[in-house]
Amino acid sequence: MRRILIILGVFVLILSSCRKEEEPLPSDNTEVTDGTDGDIKGFFLLNEGNMGSNKASLDYFDYQTGVYSRNIFAERNPSVARELGDVGNDMQIYGGKLYAVINRSNLVEVMELATAKHIATISIPNCRYITFNKGYAYVSSYAGAIENDPTKRRGYVAKIDTLTMAVVAECEVGYQPEEMVVTGNKLYVANSGGYTAPDFDNRVSVIELTGFSLLKHLEVAINLHRMELDSDGKIWVSSRGDHDRNGSDIFIIDPATDQISGLELPLPCSNMVACGDSLYVYSNSFNTSTGKNTVSYALVNTKTKAVVSRNFIKDGTESLIGIPYGLAVNPESREIIVTDAKDYLTPGTVYCFSKAGLLKWSALTGDIPAHIVFTYKKLHQ
Repeated sequence: MRRILIILGVFVLILSSCRKEEEPLPSDNTEVTDGTDGDIKGFFLLNEGNMGSNKASLDYFDYQTGVYSRNIFAERNPSVARELGDVGNDMQIYGGKLYAVINRSNLVEVMELATAKHIATISIPNCRYITFNKGYAYVSSYAGAIENDPTKRRGYVAKIDTLTMAVVAECEVGYQPEEMVVTGNKLYVANSGGYTAPDFDNRVSVIELTGFSLLKHLEVAINLHRMELDSDGKIWVSSRGDHDRNGSDIFIIDPATDQISGLELPLPCSNMVACGDSLYVYSNSFNTSTGKNTVSYALVNTKTKAVVSRNFIKDGTESLIGIPYGLAVNPESREIIVTDAKDYLTPGTVYCFSKAGLLKWSALTGDIPAHIVFTYKKLHQ
């Protein structure tokens, strides 16, 4: 969920109030391409669903059969009354389980990886993103309600025992924490300050994991969001800027020294994925002063920090994508997955591009397709 600025938040609320409460998408299975063999058996796609509609949903693509299946959680968990919940904000795999962070429902849904069947729910207010290390899950939380917060409530990171599914500790960080990465014995947390606009936070919080205590804050840039580790262990962190005078950009943190550097030219970023020595970046940048929205699909060499291409889609089919929203790269085939949120209200589309940037197939998704994880374990009935 990226619409945390006031102007975008108002837009979403208006759209939500104008629509009727809709039934979740029906489950269906569609063969979209020929099957292939490989270690990676498929990927899960978490659809956010428009805020207030309770339409977060889970899709699955099977590489061996080439079949794309929509809304599998509801089908496999008929006894879960709330279904998946309201606004799916992140998803990761760890220890044979699939974890989905459901933001507005204030919970983490834990499923069996092999079946996508419900195991447990973990209650965390206004939860955002999840990462793992040595038997523990770490979840960023805004701590307060989903609203502009004049009291400037700090967020925190919850530490969860993945055996008991219990929250065992909390560590306060900055304002409205977003994505996180673990390197060595430290957890780096990007703080946005999205509820305090235009007074955004500009810091990355560093947590020491043994004692789970705050070590320091690193000042980077305003409205931080995404974080990725490259092949050399450097941390790439994105700034959304303020959608006006301060544009979006990417910065690099060396965790050995905590020194911060940037690219030679600004590179706006809405989402990014590191794979090998490459960083795939798309930007969907709206400027409130000009009223213009600029979309780009860049490829960066993380060794040289050079922008290799300003468009990793090479066949012109990026014109099919209205609002790029999700991004993933298959670490085995290097296929690039891009999702289209369209109007944020109706089913989106997932596009699969070859390593060379050529469109291979597409499929209809749930509303606001956003978060993708590849699985080495085949999904069974």
